[in-house]
Amino acid sequence: MAEIVVKEKNHVEENIICYAPTMITTHGIWQGDNPLDYSLPLFILQLTMVVVTTRILVFILKPLRQPRVISEILGGIILGPSVLGRNKTFAFMVFPLRSVLVLETMANLGLLYFLFLVGLEMDLTVIRRTGKRAMAIAISGMVLPFLIGVSFSFTLHKGTQVMKQGTFILFLGVALSITAFPVLARILAELKLLNTDIGKIAMSAALINDVCAWVLLAFAITLAENDTIPLATLWVFLSSVAFVCFCVFVVRPLIEIVIRQTPEGETINEFYIYLILTGVMISGFVTDAIGTHSVFGAFVFGLVIPSGSLGLTLIERLEDFVSGLLLPLFFATSGLKTEISAIKGVGTWSILVVVIILSCAGKVAGTLLVALYYKMPFNEGLTLGLLMNAKGLIEMIVLNVGKDQKVLDSESFAIMIVVAVIMTAIISPLVTAIYKPARKFIPYKRRTVQRTKPDSEFRISVCVHTPRNVPTIINLLEASNPTKRSPICVYVCHLVELTGRASAMLIVHNNRNSGRQALNCTQAQSDHIINAFENFEQHAGGGVSVQPLTVISPYSTMHEDICNFAEDKRVAIVIIPFHKQQTVDGGMESTNPAYRAINQNVLANAPCSVGILVDRGLSGSTRLAANQVSHHVAVLFFGGPDDREALAYGWRMSDHPGISLTVMRFVAGDSAVEPSESGSMRNNNNTKNSGVLTVVTDTDREKQLDEDYLNQFQARTADNEMVAYTEVVVNHGEETVAAIRSIDSMHDLFIVGRGQGNISPLTAGLTDWSECPELGAIGDLMASSDFASTVSVLVVQQYVGIGDDADPLSTPDTPTNQNGPFDSGNFANRRTPTGRASQAYHPQP
Repeated sequence: MAEIVVKEKNHVEENIICYAPTMITTHGIWQGDNPLDYSLPLFILQLTMVVVTTRILVFILKPLRQPRVISEILGGIILGPSVLGRNKTFAFMVFPLRSVLVLETMANLGLLYFLFLVGLEMDLTVIRRTGKRAMAIAISGMVLPFLIGVSFSFTLHKGTQVMKQGTFILFLGVALSITAFPVLARILAELKLLNTDIGKIAMSAALINDVCAWVLLAFAITLAENDTIPLATLWVFLSSVAFVCFCVFVVRPLIEIVIRQTPEGETINEFYIYLILTGVMISGFVTDAIGTHSVFGAFVFGLVIPSGSLGLTLIERLEDFVSGLLLPLFFATSGLKTEISAIKGVGTWSILVVVIILSCAGKVAGTLLVALYYKMPFNEGLTLGLLMNAKGLIEMIVLNVGKDQKVLDSESFAIMIVVAVIMTAIISPLVTAIYKPARKFIPYKRRTVQRTKPDSEFRISVCVHTPRNVPTIINLLEASNPTKRSPICVYVCHLVELTGRASAMLIVHNNRNSGRQALNCTQAQSDHIINAFENFEQHAGGGVSVQPLTVISPYSTMHEDICNFAEDKRVAIVIIPFHKQQTVDGGMESTNPAYRAINQNVLANAPCSVGILVDRGLSGSTRLAANQVSHHVAVLFFGGPDDREALAYGWRMSDHPGISLTVMRFVAGDSAVEPSESGSMRNNNNTKNSGVLTVVTDTDREKQLDEDYLNQFQARTADNEMVAYTEVVVNHGEETVAAIRSIDSMHDLFIVGRGQGNISPLTAGLTDWSECPELGAIGDLMASSDFASTVSVLVVQQYVGIGDDADPLSTPDTPTNQNGPFDSGNFANRRTPTGRASQAYHPQP
């Protein structure tokens, strides 16, 4: 490194610092080099600190439901001159001025590709389908804050700033009036409002707001960079229009040709992928060269790429790296530029408070007026106004450009950053406190298969993670005997994890024209699943109605959406797939650990009966004549409410002309040992202490219910040659297993009760090595890898209501603490309706 002092004629000294090429990488500490004196090791350290600090803040703020952008900006503020940077040693070593060039270059490169992804995934056709209400809310939500920004620009603008008042007004007005669509989408998802009416209006209005913000941003950048040359502003505008036209009329047709040349199902040629990724940088270079920001070119370039397999490939290649690593760097650099100490004096802080209150109030007031005009409730209009205050990416771009172009000084920049953080941070707590929609609870008693009348509609909710489970579920529904006299209404819920990507929410929640290609893998799966069930509906002879939905939610709260929807639609049973799937060699392997947690939570909170389907295939897919057998179904009956529910389902199937039903009842032999109240075993004849008498009374009550239901079943099916009823006497678990194994190869489907709360001598010892206690003793046995590899299993849990809905002779579940994480605490309210107020389900077009 060499320092040259240049003295000009006017005696002004300039220091020119030259860095040698070897300053990029170090020779190592053993040769006396300090890694922090070299640009690459220093950048790696900076990136690591930014990512680690951001992730720690995300973890800390997660309970407060704060969006990730808050953590990313706060991370930069903490590392910057406002907190850690106040220590001169830290600032000089970790974030020296000479490193700013590399840091901001990489941050803007990440921003470039992120905006390309936003454009790639955005569907502008939704604007054409947006109603007048959302359009009016978007416009009114921008006008008032913009006017407030204009009024305060005269207070914040200083005569020492080189920029004209008009340019400053434009920047400040844009910064206060825009709504961050990606941030809003995450907030709505966290608050479980994404698919409610208010959520859909907010998303549509935010998208319109985003597009308007991009136009204003391009105009503001043009004015900022060419403030002194009016003619240059016109040339910049015309050049930008020409660039957009070139992308629409030249680039898009060329990419469409590439897509058409790629056979369906084949991957896009790597050459075209690299060419498009290079095109992103070329677009950024061109728009930067003509006078608009480079991100504008990347955004437009992404916008013109047709949706489909090409877009999916590009998203998969870039999304995680750009969003997880490079984008936080951009937000962090905004925080690094923020110097809170630049906000000096009580008067300035007072202005800051007033700006926050009035800008937030402006959005709320503008939105509320339109909402009241369209006769929306006051609290919904107020909530909508608060949601439209979400700030994020575009505002950060506006403020950074304003800082770089010296439109905003350090004080104004710091004020606007604080405004953005506070306005976005207060949204979730305020909305949670204000918006509490009243639940339209519809009491109903037929929450189980057993209570459903044979001549009424049978409502089922089936959950699907992937298309793999669809054939077996359809065959199970077909076996459930849909007829015109007793039709089946099927609510198909495609369960999709909310990954936090705003674009994914946009794709799923926009209605698409029929025949249009799916935008991503998730939507392609949804289309495949929906088509399969609709095809089943068409061939069911009028006995089946299918209503497909998509449940988009974090896995941790997905069960709430399933249970709320089941309660709203008054379904009798929810069928969910087992978290393990069959391998080629017949074994069982876990798919996603989160699936198991969903199943456990649904069992604990469902307002109706629940069936877990262990999918090993189920042959046959069409309705067969009465003299043909399509499925051999076996019901294993040990006693208790869950087993009665399993028998009720099997009983319904027995009316199907193609179903052969076998009911195997297990009866305790003379040497079987009954459990005592404490859980220990006792002989059938031992009834000496008072504690056991209570257990005997409860057991006798359940046994009486079992006997009555079995007698009723036998009387009604006595003339049905396709129904067989047998009783097997066993004394312990080993004999039970042997009896089940003797018939496993004869059947396609087993229906068993979960049996939770029943301590039976017939299953003694079977739970000692239980892998999945949520299935119960018998269900866990039949779902294990060492059981028959050709038999599917439906494990059923009956809903036992509370109060008026409860059967006066039924007893609530009394679970025992079993192996694994599924303890009794999870079942405190496993058969009571949930009290959540919101849903996250979306009817497909």
